[in-house]
Amino acid sequence: MRIFKALLVVFLLLFSLVFLKGGVSAQACDGLSDVYARIDCYEKELGRLSAQSKTLSNQIAQFDAQIRLTTLKISQTEEKIVLLGGRIDQLEASLDALSNAFSSRAVETYKMARVGDAFLILISAPDLTGAVSRFHYLQKIQEADRDLLSRLQAAQITYQGEKTDQETLQKELEKQKLNLARQKQEKAALLTVTKNDEKRYQQLLASARAELAVVLGQGKETFLRNVSEGEVIGRVIPSASGCSSGQHLHFEVHQGGAIKDPGEFLRPISFSYSYGPDQYGYYGTINLRGSWNWPMDEPIEINQGFGSHGFAQAFYPGGVHNGYDLDSNSSSNVKAVKSGKLYGGSYQCGGRYPGALLYAKIEQGDGIIAWYLHMTPQ
Repeated sequence: MRIFKALLVVFLLLFSLVFLKGGVSAQACDGLSDVYARIDCYEKELGRLSAQSKTLSNQIAQFDAQIRLTTLKISQTEEKIVLLGGRIDQLEASLDALSNAFSSRAVETYKMARVGDAFLILISAPDLTGAVSRFHYLQKIQEADRDLLSRLQAAQITYQGEKTDQETLQKELEKQKLNLARQKQEKAALLTVTKNDEKRYQQLLASARAELAVVLGQGKETFLRNVSEGEVIGRVIPSASGCSSGQHLHFEVHQGGAIKDPGEFLRPISFSYSYGPDQYGYYGTINLRGSWNWPMDEPIEINQGFGSHGFAQAFYPGGVHNGYDLDSNSSSNVKAVKSGKLYGGSYQCGGRYPGALLYAKIEQGDGIIAWYLHMTPQ
């Protein structure tokens, strides 16, 4: 019995260390009195959380830690601005006093230094010794004025430096506040898209990983035929399918083995986003600057942009979405953006949306491969 109780105690201790570590670490960070120590603590906590396996609770913990860290940095920056403001007020008062003193002294020194006044100093002195003393006195006043001018110039330089620092801190504060708002929006968006459900989160994660697996050559594919630019190569699946929660085309471009932003190649057109401006940071935006025609007919709706936006950081390996997710409001046809060799393939998915992730790819013969996912090749 004693051995059993001892083992039970050890088990409970291990359980606490493994499963309650995040909460203990967060409380430890909040309990630190020094703001610099709390910032360092949360930065280490973020590193620890990012190294753990992806779960919804872990992702939320990362958002919470990042939000707390940014809030601390905002408080720190605001404190620096207040302190700097006090120093600037003192410098302004010193500058005013030095400027007034120098102005008055400069006028009087100028009067004393005129030839007539110098002559008066000599003739009004009781003797030669007195004249020399008065002359030395005038020299000392002039030296004091030069020192006053030097101090005034140094104070002006310091004042300008402090004002520049204040402006820099103010810009940093605005940036930090924007980051905080974005982080809060991304957390809210994550909870909205997952409905705070771990299974839903894991399905989205599996879908993102499946897209990566396809382009890494893990899918089974077959050469279909040579195709011409603009030729229909298949249709977008009009519903949920293997590793996809709904209708959309994932379009991706590789050049020389490197993943490229499709915006470098697709021509500018009128398009819309399936989400509002408040979610641009979470789902990404697009920047069109190429000449290719689009793989689907206009009007185009963008469901997710290229790059390291909030959704990508939550679900995609490496935190980057490697293409555009898009759909057409006029046709489900998918067309070749350029001529080349067409391949059709599939990748088996499990989870909430089991089945085959169907895709096509076109080797364009110019070192570029275009990928078309979540569509039925033909």
